[in-house]
Amino acid sequence: MDFIHPLLDVQIMAIGGYYVIAKEGMLPFKDKEILYLVGYGILDNSCCGAGGCGYAIVPGYIVAWHTGKTQDQKQYISSVEPVEEAFYKDIGNLLRTKETVSQVHFHTASGENKVLIY
Repeated sequence: MDFIHPLLDVQIMAIGGYYVIAKEGMLPFKDKEILYLVGYGILDNSCCGAGGCGYAIVPGYIVAWHTGKTQDQKQYISSVEPVEEAFYKDIGNLLRTKETVSQVHFHTASGENKVLIY
């Protein structure tokens, strides 16, 4: 499936604050490379207080790297294959240790996200 790489270090405003995708990386796993993103969310405009968290997003295994660009030529497109659910815990633990995140979001073949919270 096609994955459009997000622009890095851009604040995306949300109702209670903003989030930023700060880093893109590759993680070797079982003779494949996993594409992952690292970001953080900040709650600084909420009536309920302030806070934040670090998270990782796992689009999947890299099938083909930077195969094209979006129409505006600002973002790369790669082909990825979703990670099997049986490996979520192992990959989540690796990313939690490597990137110090509290959540890991996995993209699924159906377009949903599965989230591990630590």
